[in-house]
Amino acid sequence: MTHSPSRITKAVIPAAGLGTRFLPATKATPKEMLPVVDKPAIQYVVEEAVAAGLSDVLMVTGRNKRPLEDHFDRNYELEQALTRKGDAGRLAKVQESSDLATMHYVRQGDPKGLGHAVLCAAPHIGDQPFAVLLGDDLIDPRDPLLARMVEVQEREGGSVVALMEVDPEQIHLYGCAAVEPTGDSDVVKVHDLVEKPDTADAPSNYAIIGRYVLDPAVFGILRRTEPGRGGEIQLTDALQHLSAAHRAATTPEEKAGGPVHGVIFKGRRYDTGDRGDYLRAIVRLACEREDLGPDFRTWLRRYVSEEM
Repeated sequence: MTHSPSRITKAVIPAAGLGTRFLPATKATPKEMLPVVDKPAIQYVVEEAVAAGLSDVLMVTGRNKRPLEDHFDRNYELEQALTRKGDAGRLAKVQESSDLATMHYVRQGDPKGLGHAVLCAAPHIGDQPFAVLLGDDLIDPRDPLLARMVEVQEREGGSVVALMEVDPEQIHLYGCAAVEPTGDSDVVKVHDLVEKPDTADAPSNYAIIGRYVLDPAVFGILRRTEPGRGGEIQLTDALQHLSAAHRAATTPEEKAGGPVHGVIFKGRRYDTGDRGDYLRAIVRLACEREDLGPDFRTWLRRYVSEEM
């Protein structure tokens, strides 16, 4: 299929969750602001969007999320203090987050699920394709997943989800896709999606991870989508509807929402939504840092050999 591309420039980052798995740390601090080494998790996500060419970022927030806005804003008092000290290195780090992208914010007043959070972005997105990045998933910048997804969407149209093979015993924790191959080894066509299926009912062990590139037709579907798994409006259900409608369509007008494709990701992914994986992400990223890695790896080897 040859698709007339519409350049994708906008990204949506849902960030209204309560972070209950990290209580009491998240009682007064948004979970997205928890540091991964020396940078909040949410900054890694914004950096990923920018690296893929998406310079317009809308964050869907909720109550007690003001620190997110502050982090991506200027802090003149701090900048002046660092300037007076001549601390150019730290000054650059402080200014980096405020210069990353054009940031926008909207409140998800009533948290009704990921699908509802995406729907909150409709007035800002308009009628253009856009990306959705979930803050719990950090993708290593050496494995440019989002850029590949944008490339596939601009070529094929419709929507694109990120897929990763997981242990069949873990598939009930994810949305799951039934797929068929295409001419590209890392791209599949999606013909069924199920949100957190029972292991016995899962159509595959391809799990949907937290990256999407969506056709704006998804907004119309989400407005009509009833609450599903967990009593929430599920983005997976809306994508399943788009996929089914496209396969059943017989006219160009009916096919307007486009197909659903998946990009199979085999790179490095860090899950900061789980406490154990969050700690593993910090250790892995710290080990790879040029400024921290050598001393930290030496200490870690000694700790494991002596204490464990």
